[in-house]
Amino acid sequence: MFSEVESRKAQNSIPVGTLKIAALEGCREFAQEVDKYLVDFRKTSPLISHNSSLMYQGYEAESYLVDCRCSRFGSGEAKGIINESVRGTDLFVMTDVVNHSLTYSINGRINHMSPDNHFQDLKRIIAAATGKPRRINVIMPFLYESRQHKRSKRESLDSAMALKELVDMGVSNIITFDAHDPQVQNAIPLKGFDNFYANYQFLKALFQNVPNIKLDNDHLMIISPDEGAMNRAVYFSNVLGVDMGMFYKRRDYSIIENGRNPIVAHEFLGANIAGKDVIIIDDMISSGESLLDTCKHIKEKKANRVFICTTFALFTDGLEKFDEFYEKGYFDKLVTTNLTYRSPELRSREYYAEADMTKFLASIIDAMNHDISIEKIQTPTDKINALLKTYK
Repeated sequence: MFSEVESRKAQNSIPVGTLKIAALEGCREFAQEVDKYLVDFRKTSPLISHNSSLMYQGYEAESYLVDCRCSRFGSGEAKGIINESVRGTDLFVMTDVVNHSLTYSINGRINHMSPDNHFQDLKRIIAAATGKPRRINVIMPFLYESRQHKRSKRESLDSAMALKELVDMGVSNIITFDAHDPQVQNAIPLKGFDNFYANYQFLKALFQNVPNIKLDNDHLMIISPDEGAMNRAVYFSNVLGVDMGMFYKRRDYSIIENGRNPIVAHEFLGANIAGKDVIIIDDMISSGESLLDTCKHIKEKKANRVFICTTFALFTDGLEKFDEFYEKGYFDKLVTTNLTYRSPELRSREYYAEADMTKFLASIIDAMNHDISIEKIQTPTDKINALLKTYK
């Protein structure tokens, strides 16, 4: 897992504590895959020779997962339980706050788990540890309430409040992916907040699923569907050496529909798209309405093929519209990560491709447990360049 230089750093760095991962039910399957990589990393690590030392006790293990759960009473109330000791450990608590597939019973009726329920369960597991771990880290791929990150009128600042609450409970580091606005970390300036991106994994998944894609300025273009995704698109266009464009949304601010101002039109800024393949980069698909409109506008401008890369696929309005647009040829492939829940229906779609993040997250956990720099992990430009060289 580590490069030669990083391996030397790891050998000179004592682990913060025995590594343990407390995965909540909503992300247990994903956590098991991460755990397998960690086991493999450490079985081949040069540090296993130090395993007899107290400082490396538990360094090599058959699994790093902790037996934990949140059980509920008939009233819908719950409690967190950890069924083994976590004293002195470097504990990573993992949750997927947007896994709506889980249900629980309340007064004889079935409720689906909401982000609020998942966040409360996260706090319950932290509370069940009762302050005994040497360090507590939270892995929350989709940052809770991340879209409510700033105040434009009399509104609650939910994401900042959640981060402050976790820090007050003793959390040292928060690990997230593609935060809607990373500046929300300003709410906890003295604690660790690491925000990672799936840039390398997107390209790898595209190359595996679209083998004939041409990586030059005459055949490819990167598109940002709105102003918020500009930084992602700029990075991709620079590393691939191709042009980029941007759509911006004209909204009617005199009307509020479903809690937001409706989009009147999508306007495009950029070079000629005609005849080129297009990669659309965004952080999430919620309803997908604006993204699909972007795909339609791109095809109307005579683009060749359209590929969508998005970190989180929520599909709050279902898949029917995506199925319809795929059948009409408005897009050709949709790549998302496996950081959050994906329904079996989505995974069965012909247009769906997955960017696997398990090995990446395992390397993040391993490096953080050693308290060594994660700069190389955060900026995967070298890995992308190596991938491009191999592909070409």
